[in-house]
Order: sequence, then structure tokens, then C-alpha cells
Amino acid sequence: MTVPLTPGQRIVVTIADIAFGGEGVARVETFVVFVPFVVNGETVEVEITEVKRQFARGRLVNVLQPSPLRVVPRCRHFGACGGCQYQHVDYAEQVRLKERQIRELIQRLGGFAGDVVQPVVPCPQPYGYRNRLMIRSQWSKPAQRLMIGFLRHDNRFVEDVEECAIAEAPLNAEIRRVRADPPPRGGLKVALRIQPEGWDVPKDSFFQNNFFLLPRLVETVRARLRDSGARHLVDAYCGVGFFALELAGAVESFAGVEYDRPAIQAARRNAQQRGVTNGEFVAGDAVALLPELLVKFPAGQTAVILDPPRVGCRPAAIAQLRAARPAQILYVSCHPATLARDLKALCADGIYRLEQVAALDMFPQTQHVECVADVRLAMPPGGGN
Repeated sequence: MTVPLTPGQRIVVTIADIAFGGEGVARVETFVVFVPFVVNGETVEVEITEVKRQFARGRLVNVLQPSPLRVVPRCRHFGACGGCQYQHVDYAEQVRLKERQIRELIQRLGGFAGDVVQPVVPCPQPYGYRNRLMIRSQWSKPAQRLMIGFLRHDNRFVEDVEECAIAEAPLNAEIRRVRADPPPRGGLKVALRIQPEGWDVPKDSFFQNNFFLLPRLVETVRARLRDSGARHLVDAYCGVGFFALELAGAVESFAGVEYDRPAIQAARRNAQQRGVTNGEFVAGDAVALLPELLVKFPAGQTAVILDPPRVGCRPAAIAQLRAARPAQILYVSCHPATLARDLKALCADGIYRLEQVAALDMFPQTQHVECVADVRLAMPPGGGN
């Protein structure tokens, strides 16, 4: 195919869709051009910045015909800072957009029917919701000063940021404190966090970053767990024990596993503080410990919660789950693409079936969205491959 574009060229295009990740999709003849910070249906002027064999990327120069769904971003760093992708889009449209993206990924990458995807639950506070941030320091030779903030969307340089529109107010106070007493040099990261009330969370351990929608996330997982009738629970990647302890009352017994040893120690303290005694927390690699944990409970009465990092589950963990065949797998993910990939592997050969994908917008203004996939055993042990 002849490439019709060259870097530096300016063209006018109409945006036909918004891809997962936030880039708009346009076409020149049959050639795809990706453009950030646009809204579906807009006509825009674009400068081509990169040309590959099958697609190109461009920089938004001017919005010629704006969408009625375009809004003014709250943050003056939007478009430079890489933290947000959708501040220019009306929030209700952001929610609809994410639902379409999840459905398309579940169909295209997973091979499932799109109607398994439920409407996305919006966040009651679409700004000022984040309770954790990672800010960076970097020496700028042109400016001859230390830049403190977040990586830019278009390169690895740090955008100097005085406050973050999606962060809770106490975190912005922390940003100001760090800027007043900056790190001694560039290349350092500073983690800022609001401690969740009633939870012991070590400095570098994971906890959900949106307190405003967290109760609804727990309700969603609990409802699916109760619907399956599972009596036992294995919480893989359990962190400080959040899901295991929130769901302990819905099962007879549970076990949590986590590689982060300080998190496991905190999980045990969290259990003690709550008087939860019907489970245990085990430190170690989830892949290595899953077989032992899944033998401990009757497979036909056991649910497994997977809440892995954004990269998804390792193939070995999926293989072990398919071999042990617990009755239910509840897969919690903030990355619908890796979720769809892993669901396809779990459900291969009809061993499991995908019942439902619930979604909650835990990350307004960004490309990310939290999903809860309910997978049920379709083929009993001894059946199939």
C-alpha cells in the first residue's frame, strides 16, 4: 500500500471514532491516522508526526468543526501532561465512550458477545478523586531548574505541575509541599498518598485510588460472588487484604496470597483489627501458590478473585486455574485489553463461560476504567482437555 502521508505534512480530517487509549481515529483514503485530544465527529487540522507502514500519528493543530460534546478542560496542563486523555470530553460522553471501547475489546480480542458488557457506572466525583499520585523530578537544561510533576504525553520529559485537577485536595497540598522542599536532584520519584480510613497500607503497597466509587466496586464483586453460591474464596494478588476482608462475611473461609510481604503483614493486621478469623493470608508468588490454595478448598464450591497488575495474568496462572477448575473466577482489571485477552484464554475450549462484565469509572478524565468479569465453570473436572 502506498503511504499517502509524510512527517510534517498538515491535513484536514474528520474523526470517525475514539480508540481505546484515547486517540481519535481518522482516515486518509484507507490509511489510518491517530490524533489525540479530539472528539468523535470533529473536523480537525492535524500535523503528521509519525508515519508507519499501516498507520500514522498526528498532532492536533486546530479544531475546525468542534463537537457539541467538547468542553473546556479544568487543568491548564491538559494536553501536555500525560495523566489525562479526556478532560476535553463531556463526562457523560466519557462514560458512554468507555462502554463502547470495553464492548469492542471484549468482542474483538476476547471473541465474546458484546451484550455481556454492562453499562459503565459513573463516578460521583469526576474531578478531585485520586488518593494516590507519583510525581517525578527532572532537571531541565533549557529552563535551568528542577521540574516537578508528571511525564508528558508525547515524550519522557517531566511537565512541571503545581496542582493536579483529578487529585484530592490533600494531595495537591502535598504537591505544594514537595515543590517548596524539592528533591535534591532529578530522576527521583515521590509517592503521595491519602491513607484509607481504617486500613493499614504500607507506603509502596497497592490500594484502589478512588475512595468515592470504592463501595460500589465492593458491592459489585460481592453480588456476583453471592450469585454463584461459592462457599470459599481465594483472593490472588490480595494486597493488604481489601477484597478478602470485605467479602469474608459472604463465605465460610478464604485465603489471600500476595508477593508483597509488607502488604501481607498489613493484611493480617487489617484482619485482626476487624476481628476476621475465617481466613488466612499467605506471602508468596500467586502462580506458585495457586495449586496449593486451590487444593485446600473444594473446587466446585470455590471462587477465585484475580486483581492482577495492569499487564494481566501470567499464562501459568491461567493454566493452573483451568486445571483446578474453581466454580467461579472474578477478574478485576483496570485494563480492558489485557482483560479480554486473559478471558479468551480462560474460556478456551468451553471450560469456562463469561457471564458478565461490569464496569465502573474509577478513573474519570483518563483512558482507564475498572472492570469486573464474572467467569463461571462450564465444564466439570475430568471433562474436555
